[in-house]
Amino acid sequence: MDESKHIAKVDHDLVATQMTDYDAKIDGAEQADRQEREQSIWSALKQHRKAVAWSAFLSASLILEGYDLVIINSFYGQNQFIEKTIIGLAINGWASQRFGYRRTMLAAMAFMAAAIFPVFFAPSLPVLAFGEVMCGIPWGIFQTLSTAYAADICPISLRPLLTSYVNMCWGFGILLSSGVARGAIDLDGSLAYKLPFALQWVWPPILFAGAYFCPESPYWLVRNGKQEEAFCSLQRLSGSGDTTQEELRDRLALIEHTDAIEQAQVAGTTYLDCFRGVNRRRTEIACAVWATQWWCGNPLIGFAVTFLRQSGLSEKAAFDFNLGMNSMYFVGTIISWGLMSRFGRRSLYIAGLVIMMVICVAIAVAGFTDTPLVVGILMIILNLGYNVSIGPVCYCIVAEIGSARLRPMTVVLARTTYNLTGLVTNTITPRMIQPSEWGWGARCGLFWFGTAGLCLIYCFFRLPETKGRSFAEIDLLFENKIGARHFSKTNVDQFDNHTSLGGEGDRQDSSTEKA
Repeated sequence: MDESKHIAKVDHDLVATQMTDYDAKIDGAEQADRQEREQSIWSALKQHRKAVAWSAFLSASLILEGYDLVIINSFYGQNQFIEKTIIGLAINGWASQRFGYRRTMLAAMAFMAAAIFPVFFAPSLPVLAFGEVMCGIPWGIFQTLSTAYAADICPISLRPLLTSYVNMCWGFGILLSSGVARGAIDLDGSLAYKLPFALQWVWPPILFAGAYFCPESPYWLVRNGKQEEAFCSLQRLSGSGDTTQEELRDRLALIEHTDAIEQAQVAGTTYLDCFRGVNRRRTEIACAVWATQWWCGNPLIGFAVTFLRQSGLSEKAAFDFNLGMNSMYFVGTIISWGLMSRFGRRSLYIAGLVIMMVICVAIAVAGFTDTPLVVGILMIILNLGYNVSIGPVCYCIVAEIGSARLRPMTVVLARTTYNLTGLVTNTITPRMIQPSEWGWGARCGLFWFGTAGLCLIYCFFRLPETKGRSFAEIDLLFENKIGARHFSKTNVDQFDNHTSLGGEGDRQDSSTEKA
C-alpha cells in the first residue's frame, strides 16, 4: 500500500494562517509536546500539583449533585431531578464559552446558595418544587464544567486521573446523602426533611471562595486572544520552581498550535459547529458513550436493596448494605486509574460492557430460580464492575473526544443525551421489576444483556482509543478520518520535521502498522 495513506498529517500552510508567529513558535510547541509525552505520572503530579489541586477542588462541585440525587429522589423521583438539570446544561455550554469556566462557576455557586432558600423555607409543596427547579440550573452546570476544566489544564498522563475523579466526587455526594438520610430517620417534625436541605449551604461558600482564586483555563484564554493571560494562568497552574519561563512559553505555543489546527478544521465555537465536518463524528461518539452508561444495565444497580429486603434483610441492614455499595465509587475509580494507564480507554470500556453482560445474564438466571439474596449480591458485583470501567472511563473519553474549542458544548450535548436516556430507562426499569406492572423481576437482566450487547457492537466499531494522545493528535486522527480500531496504531505527524509519535510516551518502530 501507499505509505502516504497511513500517516495522519497536518496541512502546515493552512495551520500557519491561523497562528501568529508560526515559524517562531512551532519548535517550542514540539518541545512541549515531547516533554509532556515523556513525563511519568509521578513526575507530572509533582510538576503540575497546583493544576491537580485546582481540578480536584472544582470537581468537588459534583458532590452537590450526587448529594441532591438521593435527597430529591426522596421527594420527587429521579426523572424530575434529570429534567431540571437539562436547563443548566444548556446554559453551561454557552456561558463557559462566553465568560470562561471561572466566572461561570462563580455565578452557578451564587445561584445555588440563593436557590436553597425557597427549598428550606418552603411553606408549601409548590414553593418547594419551585426551589428545586431553580437548584436544577446550577446542578446542570456542575455536571459538565469540572470535566471540561480538568481536561484543559492537566497533561496527558494525568487526564485519566483527573477526569475520572469526577465520578468519585459524584459517588461521594451519594454516599454523604445516604448517610444524612439515614441519620434523619429518627428526627421528628419538619427537621427530618429540612436538615438535609440545609446542609447544602455548607458547600457553595467554600467552593465560591476557591473558584474566585481559580486560574482560568489557558485553552479558553487562547481561544479568546488573551495569550499573556494564558501564560500567567500556566504559571499559576505549575509548581513553583519546577518549570522555567521557556518551558511555559513552549506550553503556550503548544496550546496555540492545537487551537490553530482546530480553527483550520472548524472555526466556529457554537452548538451547531459540533455537528459540522469532522466534529459530527466526535459529537456522536461522546453522546453514545455517555448514553451507554444507562443501557449497559446500570439501572438495575438501584434495585439491589429491593431484592435484599425481599430475601429477609432488615430495613436498617439493607440501608447499611446500600452505604457499602455507594463506597464502590471510591474503590472502583481508584482501580480504574491503574487499568486505564495500562490498557487504555477503549479496551477498558469494552471489557466493562462484557462484564456487565455476563452479570446481567447471571441476574436473570437467579431471577428464574427465585433467589433474591443472590440477585442482590450480583447487583452489588454489577456495581463494582460498572465503577471500575464504564462509570469513570466515560468521563475521560467524553473529555478527550471533543475538540478543545468545542469541548464545553460537546460535553454538554453528551450529558444531555445521558439525561434524556435516563428519563427512558428510569421509566421502564421499575415497570420491569414491579409485580404490579410488567412483573419481570430479576429476569429483566436478559433485556439489559441485549442492550449492553448492542452498545458493545457500537463501541467495537466506533469508539477510538485516545490513550496517550495529545489534543492536536486526536484532532488530526479525526481530520484524516482514521477508523476507530486504527487510532492506537496510527502515526501522527503534527510538526514540520514529520516526527512520528505513538501513544503514552512510546515511539512507534518501523514495523508498526500505519493505518
